[in-house]
Amino acid sequence: MTARRLLLLGPPGAGKGTQAKRLEESLGVPQISTGDMLRQAVASGSAVGREARSYMDAGKLVPDAVVIGVAEQRLRQPDASRGFILDGFPRTGAQAEALDALLARLGVELERCISIQVDEDELVERLLRRAEIEGRSDDNEQAIRTRMEEYRRKTQPLVDHYRASGVLVEIEGMGDVEAVAKRIQEALA
Repeated sequence: MTARRLLLLGPPGAGKGTQAKRLEESLGVPQISTGDMLRQAVASGSAVGREARSYMDAGKLVPDAVVIGVAEQRLRQPDASRGFILDGFPRTGAQAEALDALLARLGVELERCISIQVDEDELVERLLRRAEIEGRSDDNEQAIRTRMEEYRRKTQPLVDHYRASGVLVEIEGMGDVEAVAKRIQEALA
């Protein structure tokens, strides 16, 4: 059986979004990216978007209350009932606990957490290239370094949380997109 309720963990630039889009096609379940949803809120100019932008531009994580609300609304949509690929949520212990509670209320369990491991110098290079291509104001070197530190401090402990629950698989995220995709497919079986 192939897992269909997934969480992708990894630092900014590890390729979570790229791999989530590939999985979305192959598994037929939606990618749920809080990063994309938050950037859409920023682009809309809404109050929550302006609040999120102040954190994103400084390279900081958006507060849990904002992220949890966005994620819960999305997981309750009909297309997520057959499965989902979480990309960028949860990022903190409080968010992981909120996700566990939400999934319990929905009567489903997380089937697999894929932790993508990538060298930090490679991550910085990837994010700077992406910033040039996409013109992303939240991807300058100072903001990237700040996000790496935030990741290590707040998100890395989630690896232990999901290891303890028995759903964690760590994979090497270096190499080309196809090689990483193959490793992820093997981890879903």
